[in-house]
Amino acid sequence: MTDCCPRCAHESVRTLHSSPVPGVWDVLQCGRCLYTWRTSEPARRTRRDAYPEAFRLSSDDMANAAEVPTVPPLRSSGPSQKTGLTDG
Repeated sequence: MTDCCPRCAHESVRTLHSSPVPGVWDVLQCGRCLYTWRTSEPARRTRRDAYPEAFRLSSDDMANAAEVPTVPPLRSSGPSQKTGLTDG
């Protein structure tokens, strides 16, 4: 397992899921920035020292980040715009 998040270097990383075949890959997630990656991905996605500097986050970046927009409410039920089917 990794010792820190590749994106923000936070040390709280948890395993979200493991491959059906033991030891092949794990899906990990950072406890601070929520970056998620599979251990089988290339080093530029899984290791802090190889993660692109342009996309790295510092603790200051995290503290001063703009607020994430909220998800808009669901549309009312009715005909589906994609298929023309109705609910129920």
